[in-house]
Amino acid sequence: MTTTTFFIPPVNLIGDGCLNDAMQAIRGYGFRHALIVTDAGLARAGVAAKVAALLQAQDIEATIFSGAQPNPTVANVEAGLALLRDKRCDCVISLGGGSPHDCAKGIALVATNGGHIADYEGVDKSAKPQLPLIAINTTAGTASEMTRFCIITDQTRHIKMAIVDRNVTPILSVNDASLMLAKPSALTAATGMDALTHAIEAYVSTAATPITDACALQAVRLIAANLRTAVANGQDRDAREQMAYAQFLAGMAFNNASLGYVHAMAHQLGGFYDLPHGVCNALLLPHVEAFNASVAAGRLADVAAAMGEDVAALDAAAAAECCLAAIRRLAADIDIPASLSQLGVQEADIPLLAANALKDACGLTNPRPASQAEIEAIFRQAL
Repeated sequence: MTTTTFFIPPVNLIGDGCLNDAMQAIRGYGFRHALIVTDAGLARAGVAAKVAALLQAQDIEATIFSGAQPNPTVANVEAGLALLRDKRCDCVISLGGGSPHDCAKGIALVATNGGHIADYEGVDKSAKPQLPLIAINTTAGTASEMTRFCIITDQTRHIKMAIVDRNVTPILSVNDASLMLAKPSALTAATGMDALTHAIEAYVSTAATPITDACALQAVRLIAANLRTAVANGQDRDAREQMAYAQFLAGMAFNNASLGYVHAMAHQLGGFYDLPHGVCNALLLPHVEAFNASVAAGRLADVAAAMGEDVAALDAAAAAECCLAAIRRLAADIDIPASLSQLGVQEADIPLLAANALKDACGLTNPRPASQAEIEAIFRQAL
């Protein structure tokens, strides 16, 4: 028997209105000064100021750093770290989606371990726990609020660095659906497809376990049942809450079973073209799973059933085709772009993108190994 390890934050609050409960929990840790890491949009909307006021009511001082860009960069991490040190913060609170969470993880990790964020690229490169991090999520989602993954863009190399480290796991994650109500439909669609990709890649992973399988398939069921509604009516509280649970379950799955070529390839598109991560995943997902179908048809058949497809009478290969069709249909229904070329991806860049994706995939768990030529072919199919 192989020993497996299951990573998850020690405390996780989920539910409409749970932000107030989170404040009580944060007070219990005894922190005195928090650095709130967020993005410019949430700062302008007053959400960061609201969280700062709630912290103040708990006698916790807060400094807001709103410099987390989409696809956060090394420079973002360095700027936030300088502010943290200047204000002598004793904890970090990330507020937003994957970008603020990842930026905050980078800041908190370097704050205690020293050096440069690039020093921690790879798996478990840090020696010490990061500065305590509380992650308040506003999208559904990347699940970065509860994972040991941190993705930072190195603008010099035009790549996304993958930092997979148990020491970047937050001590508390917060998923309050009321913070997700105002999110625009395009963001809801992209983050929802990101969550679906997490679930499917974890389910076909060579590191999947019965625990991650259960999480992944339930995430797929919830996404298939609720994402269209959440995109069409962002004020639907039930759909928002169900998507919060779905993305969290998908996070539990991939945080422990890892990911595959969809993410390895999407990271290159994000790093090279600064494209939305969830949209890249959505476009690549059916193409990569078509590549995987020769070795994972049975698993894709299970995904098809979880998406509501009637595949009971089909063989595995035919059921896998139904899965791919269901993914494409969901993406089309929520207005995901139909091709990478619509996003400005150039065929001339594909060899470089594929070479970098293959390097990125070394630590991932895709069920079917690929050559650079095969990765290039998948990129071209998605064009």
